[in-house]
Amino acid sequence: MRKVLLCLIVLCCSCAGLKYEKHPEYEFRGTWVATVVNIDWPKRADDDVEKQKKDFIKLLDFYEDLNFNTIIVQVRTAGDAFYPSELAPWSRFITGEEGKSKDDFEDPLNWMLEQTHERGMQFHAWLNPYRATFDLDTTILAKNHDFRKHPDWMVKYGKKYYYDPGNKEVQNHLTEIVSEVVENYNVDGIHFDDYFYPYKIKDEVFIDSTSFQRNKLHNQSLEDWRRSNVDSLINKVHQVIKVKKPWVRFGVSPFGVWKNNITDSKGSETKAGQTTYEDLYADPVLWMQKGWLDYIVPQAYWSMEYPAASHRIITEWWAKEATNTNLYMGNGAYKIKNNADQAWNDKSEIPKQLALARNIQAVQGNAFFSAKSLINTDTAIKKQLHKKFYLKKALNPPLIDKPLRIIPVPILTSAERKEDYIELCISHFDSVPRYLSIYNLKKNLEIDKGKLLKKTYIPMNESNTCSTISLSNKKLKKIFGILVEDAYGNRSEVVPIKRPKTK
Repeated sequence: MRKVLLCLIVLCCSCAGLKYEKHPEYEFRGTWVATVVNIDWPKRADDDVEKQKKDFIKLLDFYEDLNFNTIIVQVRTAGDAFYPSELAPWSRFITGEEGKSKDDFEDPLNWMLEQTHERGMQFHAWLNPYRATFDLDTTILAKNHDFRKHPDWMVKYGKKYYYDPGNKEVQNHLTEIVSEVVENYNVDGIHFDDYFYPYKIKDEVFIDSTSFQRNKLHNQSLEDWRRSNVDSLINKVHQVIKVKKPWVRFGVSPFGVWKNNITDSKGSETKAGQTTYEDLYADPVLWMQKGWLDYIVPQAYWSMEYPAASHRIITEWWAKEATNTNLYMGNGAYKIKNNADQAWNDKSEIPKQLALARNIQAVQGNAFFSAKSLINTDTAIKKQLHKKFYLKKALNPPLIDKPLRIIPVPILTSAERKEDYIELCISHFDSVPRYLSIYNLKKNLEIDKGKLLKKTYIPMNESNTCSTISLSNKKLKKIFGILVEDAYGNRSEVVPIKRPKTK
């Protein structure tokens, strides 16, 4: 995989006065939907199906209105599943009882995918690989939970059980879980968060000595061996995704600090209490160098000038280190007016962070933790984000080193003006998923890149699709255009269309 040379625009110490592109054509705009202990969705596991569906649609509608393009939904929280699986029990966080399905909700993941794709948004399935239980109450675990089936895979640490990352059977099992999701569902991405080896607890020991003695290489230290275990899983997951569906994106959102520069001169100018390399035994810098990731979203959940770990410093550091992958920054929206750091009481804190990202060429977007945080935050902040940053739609950045494919021009089969909308139907075939995009055109009939009106998802091997656009949309010009973009980011030529008259 070729290396991509990324350069930084010179930054001043403050975001005040920075000028940035207001309407980028490509920008990742994502939010994490945490399902563990019902943080974001569903609000309650014992809610009836209609209530759960209504709440998810409300969440989607909020982010669609804000012109976001990606939802990262947690579908595996702790050895469980939010979908019918042969490898894990149903999650109690959606059904109310682990291992038991919910009546009239046979496949929540497929339903969520359909709802997300209807809105032209990408759906990334977020899996927590190593957390086996959320607490020590194992009586609630289903008979087919791995804790019961494979007790030798488990390590008790703190108040949870974890899969032993050094166990080869565990690595293969976790890879099979990802393979099952990729093969059975039209996900746009697979996503891992920051939980690799668990965050260290004082006076606690992660007991993996048996695996270490059995599997270590000659003269390999415990620390290097642990990192090699995580490296192995990341590599295997990347490989299985690319074999099954090479257009599916694999992304990781590591803890924001790789290393402090007091322990390694290559690290960031930070003083984080734990680091992803030394404490979580994860090396995302290596994964980027090896080409094992399609995107990375460092969790820089601190304020711009927080002394121990400045969001600005961390963002600049990752921008210099990012190679072979798309870089997006993670923003801690959950801290807005809810943190001891007084900077989060400033309504301009998140806008400053977004302005910083827009001014660094290597940073191609942002993701917010968590979904309910922006929904519930100050209305003035939401309006500011919409007006200054997300007033217009943006496309997801293409895959780095995407295979270059010639995309056939879509054939318009009908264009009808109805009561208050226009319906467009096209014929188009491809063996990979793609999106039909509707744009306003310039006078020369070229795409006006800031005038994306709508996107419609087209599944792989489907040859016909229709899309509607509201006539109340004042942005719709007399002549607009359509094109098809595949899941890699390749585009067809544009097809100009004259706005049809009422029959």
